[in-house]
Amino acid sequence: MIDPKAIIEDFLESHDLDFDRANENTFLITLPGEKKLQTHVALVIGDHSLSINAFVIRKPDENAEQVHEWLLHQNTSMYSVAFAVNELGDIYLVGRLPLAAVSDVEIDRILGAVLQYSDSSFNPLLELGFSSAIRREWAWRVSRGESLANLQAFEHLIK
Repeated sequence: MIDPKAIIEDFLESHDLDFDRANENTFLITLPGEKKLQTHVALVIGDHSLSINAFVIRKPDENAEQVHEWLLHQNTSMYSVAFAVNELGDIYLVGRLPLAAVSDVEIDRILGAVLQYSDSSFNPLLELGFSSAIRREWAWRVSRGESLANLQAFEHLIK
């Protein structure tokens, strides 16, 4: 059996991805996105499987039931990872892969899936779980003449 640590490290280095090693079995990767500027992913090599954990967004301020319903609906069509909520209510992408299945192709698919799901879910989750905060931030920026550039995706919430 090929060493999964070597496969993962070689993949990350060959794709010029930003990563650190928390310990010999844990890779901490930062994936660049568009809507969510960075997604932090931990790949943890266990005795029998590779654990995938990626922070998506903190606990919603409002509409938690709608947020959770949206997450469950998304889970029905996702590859290798699913949305989960931790004990604090924060939202993650989590998954497991048997160590025997660790390969360059599979790491590429998994990291691609994590990035796509994290990035594409970011604005809908913000809108569902933080619309009041977005409106307050918009009003505050307008009152101070601050830039609204990174809030433009939520302009429809203001009108």
